[in-house]
Amino acid sequence: MDAMCNVLFIDWQPEQTAFLGIRWYALFWILGLLGAYIIVRKLYRGQGIPDEKYDPLFIYCFIGVLAGARLGHCLFYEPGYFLGSGKGLIEMILPIRFAQASWDWHFTGYAGLASHGGAIGIFIATILYVHMNHIKFMTVMDNICISVPFAAGCIRLGNLMNSEIIGSPTELPWGFIFHTNEALVNGQLTARHPSQLYESIAYFVIFALVLWMYRNKRECVGTGFYFGIVLLCIFVFRFFVEFIKLEQVEFEQGMLLDMGQLLSIPFIIVGAYFTFRPLKR
Repeated sequence: MDAMCNVLFIDWQPEQTAFLGIRWYALFWILGLLGAYIIVRKLYRGQGIPDEKYDPLFIYCFIGVLAGARLGHCLFYEPGYFLGSGKGLIEMILPIRFAQASWDWHFTGYAGLASHGGAIGIFIATILYVHMNHIKFMTVMDNICISVPFAAGCIRLGNLMNSEIIGSPTELPWGFIFHTNEALVNGQLTARHPSQLYESIAYFVIFALVLWMYRNKRECVGTGFYFGIVLLCIFVFRFFVEFIKLEQVEFEQGMLLDMGQLLSIPFIIVGAYFTFRPLKR
């Protein structure tokens, strides 16, 4: 009977490597950042901002999102581990993992990145960029945020290929059977919500919506409207999708709202303010 029921679900165990030794996760990160780079460059040119003002922005944002996402994961989700020892502090900064009983290490890549930390990292990087290049802060943030849903959608596809950030058990026919220890219930694999796919689809839809808005309301760039609407849409969806996600860390078990939801609330408030303030004006 169980075997017959599993036919209704999607058996998900893809290869981790795409080609030339590149992991799918890394590939989708690259596609997301490359897409964001192209989108914002086109927006800058359409607004008459010279190219020499743009190239530093990508460097600032790349460092900001990577550092912010990494530090966000370490400090928000596993502070005890990463702040509890010298090894943890090194692993927080370098993409390596030490053996438990020695200083032997191996390269892992940055296994653990938090989107909330990435958003904070971009914000700080933009402040530095604006200070050095003398462009209006909200003009830069509006342009960046138009591209953010595209990059976020790509990154969630990378999470899907990694079979990570999985959803809670489901009997829906589009449930995914993820072949990971986290997917076990009483020692058996069970179908789960593909929450990564839900988020990816939602972010691509938000990107299409915001791009349509931009084509019709280009004069709103610089008011903070696009900054606000993207924050509002992404983190409202993130807040609700967390209800069907598996807890990412042990301390979240039993919490009314998990860490992802708690961190989303400030972004929702800021997003609502910047969305409706320009409309009121």
